[in-house]
Amino acid sequence: MTRAEIEAVRGVQASKGTLDVLLELGLVRMRGRRRTPGRPVTYGTTDAFLEHYGLASLADLPGMAEMKAAGLLSLDLPPDFAVPDPTAVRDDEDPLDMTGEAPEFHTDFLGGDEDSSRS
Repeated sequence: MTRAEIEAVRGVQASKGTLDVLLELGLVRMRGRRRTPGRPVTYGTTDAFLEHYGLASLADLPGMAEMKAAGLLSLDLPPDFAVPDPTAVRDDEDPLDMTGEAPEFHTDFLGGDEDSSRS
């Protein structure tokens, strides 16, 4: 799913930091780029996600009916909405060329560095 699709399902805006935390914890991974304007990054769940939530497989996740009954989904979802398969690459998605390594996060170099006092 893209960030926009996540926001549409949740009904609230997902901040950049939210996805960064999920990536850092290894609960989601960047899967690819959608072949649409802007080429948005797509995200999928990981095995760590399943382990964290005690699921044997993605089939154990609650379906739309259960999520709506629990009040977790908006009742005005698009008519063509379907829960995506995070293991399958969609026809309109290009996979990322990742070598199995976790994404790198930028280090804040504006903090208290000893060398910065010399300038």
